[in-house]
Amino acid sequence: MKLASKIPLIGASVLLSLGMAACGTPQSSSVVTATAEVKTDDGLVINGESITDKATYDKAKTQTLSLYSGYTESSESALVAAFTKDTGIKVNVVRLTPNKLAERVLSEQGAGKLGADVIRTSDYRIAKSLEDAKVWQTYDVPGAAQFEDVSVDGGQFTRMFNSIYTIGYNTQLVKEADAPKSWADAVSGKYQGKLGIVQGGSGGSTAALNRFMETKMGTDYFQKYAAQKPTIYDSLGAEATALARGEVAVGTVTVSGTNISAVQDKAPVKFIVPEEGLVAYDYYLGMAASATNVEAAQVFMNYNLSKHGQKVFAQLGEYPARTDVEPPTIMGVQLPAVDSGKVYRMPNTDATTFGKEDLAKWNKVFGYSK
Repeated sequence: MKLASKIPLIGASVLLSLGMAACGTPQSSSVVTATAEVKTDDGLVINGESITDKATYDKAKTQTLSLYSGYTESSESALVAAFTKDTGIKVNVVRLTPNKLAERVLSEQGAGKLGADVIRTSDYRIAKSLEDAKVWQTYDVPGAAQFEDVSVDGGQFTRMFNSIYTIGYNTQLVKEADAPKSWADAVSGKYQGKLGIVQGGSGGSTAALNRFMETKMGTDYFQKYAAQKPTIYDSLGAEATALARGEVAVGTVTVSGTNISAVQDKAPVKFIVPEEGLVAYDYYLGMAASATNVEAAQVFMNYNLSKHGQKVFAQLGEYPARTDVEPPTIMGVQLPAVDSGKVYRMPNTDATTFGKEDLAKWNKVFGYSK
């Protein structure tokens, strides 16, 4: 097993002030093309849907939101850019992998210096640990009650979307005819020494993938994957960068990350819909009890669950939490419906029951102790 060297700014704490669009080389296009008809005469209304009232919006416009996020950097940047464009509200983002984000949040909370107004994480266990530490304040996002399994614990935190784990490949190194068609193909031996994978304890993404591999691919699948001598990365962002650069030919990827890499960055990458199915994992958003920019936080949370906000997530390559927004078509690939039998979503009970056990096995099999 090979451990990847650190890639600057990927998987590290990154402060993004998204009002600074003029910095750096402009991207040629955006995956987010959802049009927003915005009206602000009487509050904030987007495409006919009320996001918030006038008093809240007027106050929110004077604030800069502090978002702590465990979401992949490129995807969060695209979402926040759309939010700022549609609302005029600026956002500062601290980006860390979910496990490291939790450490920071709990440390700051313990010192009484939590800097976040809102927090996004992919791991149910992390979200619950923050609830136990009284990090959250209850906020019922308008419309959340209409949809199953969206508002958690009476509004402590809210499921906003499901990100999608799958297999991707570098098209300059692997011809389409030779690309894997399934999770079984990935461990067939064809890609030995050319595979990538993220370390098994980075967050909700790997927790879901670990459980999928154990329950759907067989209890020896870890061993089969480890036998391919993969390069192990600290985060999805780091692995995605390595795949785009050709440092690995095939690896575990998110649909949204691959979409942004291919469309915006023109990277030679594609994803597949494996024969055994995709792996979907929850992303949660909640408001900090110590939030100082409460109105901006409310607008951000409302926007995330609005129909327009959910379409933005779908265009990124995520499954919307709202069932009245269609599954996405990404890079010409129509993703299967959540209830099609082709999408695995780990039950929250499995996260709490098997998470530690799965990780311990993953670390042992892959010889990972970092």
